[in-house]
Amino acid sequence: MTALICGSYAYDTVMTFPDQFKNHILPDKVHMLNVSFLVPTMRREFGGCAGNIAYNLKLLGGNPTPMAVVGNDFGPYSDWMNACGITQDHIKIVNSEYTGQAYITTDLDDNQITAFHPGAMSLAHEQTVSEASNVTIGIISPDGRDGMIQHAAQFHEANIPFIFDPGQGMPMFNGDDLLTFIEQATYVTVNDYEAELLQERTGLSAHEIAEKVEAYIVTLGGKGSHIYTKNHRHEIPAAKAASLSDPTGCGDSYRAGLLYGIMNDLDWETTGRIASLIGAIKMASHGPQNHKFTRSEFAELYEKNFGDKLESFLE
Repeated sequence: MTALICGSYAYDTVMTFPDQFKNHILPDKVHMLNVSFLVPTMRREFGGCAGNIAYNLKLLGGNPTPMAVVGNDFGPYSDWMNACGITQDHIKIVNSEYTGQAYITTDLDDNQITAFHPGAMSLAHEQTVSEASNVTIGIISPDGRDGMIQHAAQFHEANIPFIFDPGQGMPMFNGDDLLTFIEQATYVTVNDYEAELLQERTGLSAHEIAEKVEAYIVTLGGKGSHIYTKNHRHEIPAAKAASLSDPTGCGDSYRAGLLYGIMNDLDWETTGRIASLIGAIKMASHGPQNHKFTRSEFAELYEKNFGDKLESFLE
C-alpha cells in the first residue's frame, strides 16, 4: 500500500531561547511589539510536514510517496532522502525559488514562535494527484493554499481516502473552505488549538465533524489524544518520552502513525497508541528527522508504555 503525502518540504532553522517568552512580552504592549530573543543554540534540520511524515512512516515500515515542490537549494535534502530510501518521483524542483524555510524559536515551556518562507511550496498546485500511481491513501498537510484545495478535490474525485491535516495552514482558509475540506476528507486531524479554530470557523462541534468523516483526531500534547468516530470517543493515552528535548515535528510523527494504522487496518485504539508512541520517540530527539528505531525496539516500547504486545511488529 502506498501513501501519497502532499505537503511541504523545508529547511528548519531551530533556535532555543533559554527563558520563557512570557517574561519578555508585555500583554498590554502587544500592539507595539518590539522584542529580541538571544538564542545561544541553533541547528539547521531537514523538515517540512510532508518530509517529516514521510520519514516517520518509512521508519514504521510504511511506503510513503511524498508530493512537493522545492527550490534550487534542495540538494542536501535530496541526498538525505536517498539515504533514507524515500522516493523522489514526485518532488518537483523549481530553480527560480528557494525550498521552504522555517525559523523556529522555542522557549523553556516548549512554546514556539515560527517564521515561515514558503518559497517553491506556493507552486504546489502545479502537481496533481493523478501523477502518482498505486496510491491507496493520501494526506493533505500544510502546503500552498491552492495546492491543498486542488489536491483535496483530486483525492475526493478519485475516491482515494485521505486525511485532512490543516496544521499551521489553518489561517489560509475561511469557514466555507474548511467545511469543503471536511466534506471531502475521510479523516481530519488537528491539535487542540487548531481544533478550537476549526470548530469556531465551521460552527461544528467535535461530534458533528466526526459525523461527516470516519474519524476526527485531536491531539492534546502531553495529555494524549482523542479519536472521535460516529458513535464513540477513543481516549488515547500519551506515551512517555525519554526526555522533553524538542517538540518540533512531533505532530507530523503522530500523523505518520495514523497513516500506518489506517494502511494496515488496525483498530483506532492501536492506531492512536502507535501514533502517540512515535510522537514521544521524536520528542526525545532534537530535530524532526534525527530519531531512529527498529521495529522490535518500537514493539518493546509499545508494550512498556501500554501493556499490550504489538504483534505485527514482532513478525
